[in-house]
Amino acid sequence: MSDSAYNEMLRGVQPIGLSGRVSGAGGLVVTVSDFPVPVGAGCRILRGGVVGAAGVVGVESADSAAGPGATAQPGIAARVIGFAEDQTLVMPLGPLAGICRGDRVLCVSTEQVLPVGTAMLGRVLNGLGEPMDGRGPLAAETRMPLWPGAVSPLSRGRIDQPLATGVRAIDGLLTVGRGQRMGIFSGSGVGKSVLLGMIARYAASDVNVIALVGERGREVREFLEKDLGPEGLARSVVIVSTSDEPPLVRVQAAALACAAAEFFRDRGKHVLLLMDSLTRLAMAQRQIGLVAGEPPAGKGYTPSVFNLLPELLERCGPAADGSITGFYTVLAESDDLNDPISDAVRSVTDGHIALSRELANRGQYPAIDALESVSRVMLDVTSGVHQSSARQVRRALALYAEIDELIRIGAYQSGASAEHDAAVAAMPRIRAFLSQSMNEHWPLERTEAALGELASLCRPRRSRGAGAARSTGVSPVSRMGVSPMQTLSEDQTFTSRTNANETATPYVGHGRDAHATHGRDARATATSRREP
Repeated sequence: MSDSAYNEMLRGVQPIGLSGRVSGAGGLVVTVSDFPVPVGAGCRILRGGVVGAAGVVGVESADSAAGPGATAQPGIAARVIGFAEDQTLVMPLGPLAGICRGDRVLCVSTEQVLPVGTAMLGRVLNGLGEPMDGRGPLAAETRMPLWPGAVSPLSRGRIDQPLATGVRAIDGLLTVGRGQRMGIFSGSGVGKSVLLGMIARYAASDVNVIALVGERGREVREFLEKDLGPEGLARSVVIVSTSDEPPLVRVQAAALACAAAEFFRDRGKHVLLLMDSLTRLAMAQRQIGLVAGEPPAGKGYTPSVFNLLPELLERCGPAADGSITGFYTVLAESDDLNDPISDAVRSVTDGHIALSRELANRGQYPAIDALESVSRVMLDVTSGVHQSSARQVRRALALYAEIDELIRIGAYQSGASAEHDAAVAAMPRIRAFLSQSMNEHWPLERTEAALGELASLCRPRRSRGAGAARSTGVSPVSRMGVSPMQTLSEDQTFTSRTNANETATPYVGHGRDAHATHGRDARATATSRREP
C-alpha cells in the first residue's frame, strides 16, 4: 500500500480514546453525557456495557458508514448530529431497541469516508456502502470523503458538449450538456422512475451512479430488472436506502452516490448521476433537523434542508478530464410544482423537466410537458439549425395550447389563422415525436434530423419551402429519401405508403383522424398545383 493510502487511513483515526455514557433516549435520538466530539463524528453505542474490540479506537467500521473493508466492531453504529446544553445528541444508524441508560458510547472516527474502486461497477450497495446483492465484498482502491469542501467556481469548466440521453423529447427540445444538473418534477405515478431507467440505459455516459433514496422496498428490484436492465446495471453503481431505514442512512446514501461519482470523474470518466428522489432526501433531513432542535420553516422543512440541497447539487459539473451530469427527481406533493423543495431545486439546477399527469392520462410516455420544461445550457451545446427547429416546434405547441379548449368543444374554425392551422395539422406528429417506448433508443443525430422535418411541418403553409417541395406537398427532407420521421415505430402512429411512381409521403393517425388529416393534405396539394 502506498504512503498516500496510509495517510488517508490515518487522517480519520482518533488518537485519543473518547467515550461517554448514555443519559437518555427518545424518538430517533440518544443523548450522551461527557462526550466531547465534533458534529458528524462516527461512534458506537455498546449495549449492556460490552467493550470488546471496540475499546481500540481506529478507522470507522463498515456498518458505521465508513464503507466496506473495515474491521467489524460490536454495538450500534451512530453519528453525532448536534448538542443540547451539556448533552451530545447521537442518532443511531439502526433501531434504538436495547439501548440502556449508562451504556458506553465510543468515538471511532471524526471523518466520514467511503472506500471506492472500479469493482463497484455492476454492484448494488446499501446506504452504509455495504454490498447487498450477495456477490461478496468489494475491493477498495482508495477512500473518498463523503462531505468534501466546496469546489471553487473558477475551477469549473464551461459546459459545451451535448450529452445524448437516447430520449427524443429531451435530446430534441431540452438538450442536455455534459456536467449539467437537471431536475425531473412530477407528482406520484407519472413515470419518473421509468424515465430515469431509460436515461440510465441509453445515455452516452461512461459510468452511471444511481441513488434510490427513500424508495419503496418493492420497487427496488423492479427498477433494477425492468427499468434499468442488465445492460444498464453492468455500467452502473446502484446505492439503495429504502423508506423504512433511519433518516441518517437515507441522507448518507445520497452522499455516498456523490462520492462514488467523484471517484470515477477524477479518473477521466463522464459520469451520469441519477438520484430518486430529492424530496424524500429532504424529508429525511427534516427529521434529523427537527430532533436536533432546528426551527421548522415552510411545510415543516428546517434550515438544514435548504443548506443540504445545494451542497449536494453543486458537486456535479465538468472537470479537467471527466464530468458529472446529474438528473434529480422531485416528487411534487399534490402535483404542486411550486412547493418549497421544488422551488429550492429549480433555483440551483441548470434546467428542469416537468412531467404532466394530464399527458400521462392521454397515454403519452414519457409525459414531458415541453412548454413547462427548459434546459439552460441548450444554446451552448446545440447548433443554430437545431435551436431554430426546437423553437418552431415549441411555438407550435404554444399555439395549439391557445386554442385547445376551442378544439375540445368544437368551436375552432380553420382558416382564421395560418399559424394555428399549421399547429393543429402538425400536432399528431408532434405528439408521436414526444412519445417513446421504454425499449426504444434514438441516437442524437437521428433525433436532430427528425426534429428538422417536424419543424418544417409546423410552419404556416404560405412559408413552407419552394419549388418541388411546394408543388408536391412533400418536405425537402422527405424528398431526399426515407425520412427519419418515417422510421418511428408503428405503435406511435407513424406509417408510410409508397408506390413505384410517387415519392414516399408520411401520414399520421388512425381511423377518422387519419382520413381527416389525409383529406386536408390532399386538398392542400390540389390547391398548390392550381397556383401559378
